[in-house]
Amino acid sequence: MSDQEQLQTQADWLAESRRPRVLILGIGDRTEVTQEANRLRAVVEQHADVVGFHLGFTQDLSEFNADLAVVLGGDGSILRAAKQMGAKQVPAIGVNLGKLGFLADLLPNDFVDCFAGICAGRFRVVDHLMLRCQVLRGGEVLHDELGLNETAILAGPPFSMLYIDLYVDADLATTYSCDGLIISTPVGSTAHNLSAGGPILRKSVEAFVISPLSPHTLTVRPVVDSAERVYEVVVWQPNETTSVVVDGRTICCLTSEDRVRVERAAQTFQLVEVQGRSYYRTLREKLGWGGNISHREGPSGSQDNQE
Repeated sequence: MSDQEQLQTQADWLAESRRPRVLILGIGDRTEVTQEANRLRAVVEQHADVVGFHLGFTQDLSEFNADLAVVLGGDGSILRAAKQMGAKQVPAIGVNLGKLGFLADLLPNDFVDCFAGICAGRFRVVDHLMLRCQVLRGGEVLHDELGLNETAILAGPPFSMLYIDLYVDADLATTYSCDGLIISTPVGSTAHNLSAGGPILRKSVEAFVISPLSPHTLTVRPVVDSAERVYEVVVWQPNETTSVVVDGRTICCLTSEDRVRVERAAQTFQLVEVQGRSYYRTLREKLGWGGNISHREGPSGSQDNQE
C-alpha cells in the first residue's frame, strides 16, 4: 500500500459534502505568535470554516462543534489543548512555533503547504493514550485530572529521600527509595521520563512506563506495563511540599494519608499525521538521533563501520 493510500481518511465533512469546521488554539502572549496565528488563520479560511479562534487556553471548548483543531506553539501548547478539550477531543494539527516540537512537528510553511490536502482527506488520525490521575483521601476523590504526558510525584524541599509504595491492580509491587516517581504514557516517554533514563515507547503502544527518580537501589529500573492496569502510589512520609504534577502542572501537595491513582483515560488524544512524517523520522530529527560514525565501502560495495 502506498503512502498516499495509507493517508486517505474518510472525514465527516467529506461524507457530508461540506468544509471542515476548525478551532485555532494557541498562546498569544508573544507578538510573533499572534502575528503568525493571524497569517495562518487566513490560510485556514481558504479551505475551512473557523468556528473558534482562542489564544489563551482558557475558553470552554465544549460548546464548539469542530472537526479539527489547529494548535499553534510547541509541545506545551499541545498539552494545554488536550486538557482544554477535555472529554471532547478533536483531531489536532500541531504547528511548531516553539523549539523542540516533538508533537507539534509541522513548521508554519509546511502547514500552509499541506492544509488543503488535509481538508481533502489526505491525512491519518492517530489515537494516543491519555491518563486519568486521581488523588484520594479516605476514599474521597480530592482531585481528578486528565493528562497526556505523565503523572509525577516530586519530593520538594527539603528534598529528603521518599519512600514510595507502588500498587498495581491493588497488589503491592514494590517500595521505592528515591527522589520521586514518574508514571508516563507513550507520548510522555520522550519527555520527563526520557530525561530520567526511562525507555522510549512508540506512541501507539498501549502501556505505561513507571520510572523512579534517582533510586537508592542500583537494581531498580524503569518498568513498562499494560495500560489496562490501575496504578496507585502512596508516599509514607512526604516532605512538606511533596507534590503531584500532571503534565507540568502542580495538582496538590501530598500527605501520608493520600493515594494517587493513575489509569487509562476514557479519552484519547487524536493527532493528525500527514504524508512524509513518520515516528522514527521524528525521533531522529527532534531527539538528535544522529551519529558521527564514519562509513567506508567494503570490497563488495557494502557499508562497513570505520572507527
